[in-house]
Amino acid sequence: MTTSRIPYADLPVEVRRAVEAHTGPVLDAESEAEGFNSSVAARLTSPTGTYYVKGLRVDHPRVWAQAREAEVNPYVRGTAPALVARVESGGWDLLIFEAVDGHHADYRPGSPDLPKVVAALRRLAEIPCPPIELRYAEQRLARYAARPEDLDQFAGHALLHTDWHNTNVLVTDQGARLVDWAWATQGAPWLDAAYWVIWLIAFGHDPASAEQWASRVPTWQAAPVGGIDAFAVTNATMWDEIGGDDPDPWTARMVGAARTWRDYRKA
Repeated sequence: MTTSRIPYADLPVEVRRAVEAHTGPVLDAESEAEGFNSSVAARLTSPTGTYYVKGLRVDHPRVWAQAREAEVNPYVRGTAPALVARVESGGWDLLIFEAVDGHHADYRPGSPDLPKVVAALRRLAEIPCPPIELRYAEQRLARYAARPEDLDQFAGHALLHTDWHNTNVLVTDQGARLVDWAWATQGAPWLDAAYWVIWLIAFGHDPASAEQWASRVPTWQAAPVGGIDAFAVTNATMWDEIGGDDPDPWTARMVGAARTWRDYRKA
């Protein structure tokens, strides 16, 4: 489900005042074109600096994502941009982050961004799972698993990002930073590398090349072969459901990538 985007300037005055209590007067607001999940997503410039604001109306069915991101942020600073404030005003729930200068990761074969994404995966694996309420990977994947016992392979105590859309990885001069933590999850430590494999295939890697990149992450090296096999099957089923009978081109590409990896693991 995509969310309609509105310009920052169209927010009620009281909401913008609440934001500017943390940012200072906004001199410029540039809406972000990428992303599907926020009604407002904009880069703000003020005398105190540059910020990124995103959010939803409080009655939006996915507003829970705002709370999840706010809760996880203190534990992932350095890997993710720092949260400046969460603003709830005038029927809106907004998150204000420090802005990060960078570009969306290029996952294509030969991209110089790939080693930086590997480094981000390595850093993330070193962060202890925070003492906050998170969904478990085996819960999220339960309806798609071919066998109930496969779910045991996905369980664990690691903090996972799980949404490796390339727009969620910003490549900066200091390395790759991870944004949009709405789907932060607790599970097996190798799962983030496995989620990344599907995206690599979608961007033109063959499965062997994609797994080669994943193998540079120590958690992948320790993953059980049967767990990876089960995950590939499970995710193909998930993407088949997301795609439905008439997927848009972007979704169709992901469905195809997930099927390709599943078939490779089964061969």
